[in-house]
Amino acid sequence: MEVWGETATIPARIYRDEPNADVVRSLAGTQQVILRCLYSWHCDGRVRQRHLEQIVRLDEAWVVPFVVQLAGEYVVEILEAIYRGLPGLGVPDSVQRGLYGEFIARNPAFFARTERRVVSNWSCYYRWEYPEFGTYPGSSLAEAFRSAASERVGAPWPRHTPAPLMNTGGQTT
Repeated sequence: MEVWGETATIPARIYRDEPNADVVRSLAGTQQVILRCLYSWHCDGRVRQRHLEQIVRLDEAWVVPFVVQLAGEYVVEILEAIYRGLPGLGVPDSVQRGLYGEFIARNPAFFARTERRVVSNWSCYYRWEYPEFGTYPGSSLAEAFRSAASERVGAPWPRHTPAPLMNTGGQTT
């Protein structure tokens, strides 16, 4: 994937134990962010979430791919943490909306794959809890990302998820 003209690669999973807090504190700011980005792909979902919560609020272009890829996670608490951590994503012309919109616009295949993972995880793990895709936290997140990309390119962004249900006077379509 591309981040501002540079190629970025995200590890599949990290299986190493987390470094202790003293080691993390001894690192410079950027080093800490890199460590947290990498550990946001730890094999333990709680570890992933803990590190994600430290990076999601950062307005750094190179952090964005780690967050977007985590939107394709099956752990609903991670999806909720992303949504909470990106309050500017829904604000027109905000820094967050611009960063995420730009990344998605430059990486349409990556985002399409992420959207498909959101749908697959909903269908496999959460359909019973969220009978309509539009009520699943991943749906709202994908919609916010899509909206950011649309704003960035000035045109509707392709959808790879079920469309939200429209309320038509008590009936759904």
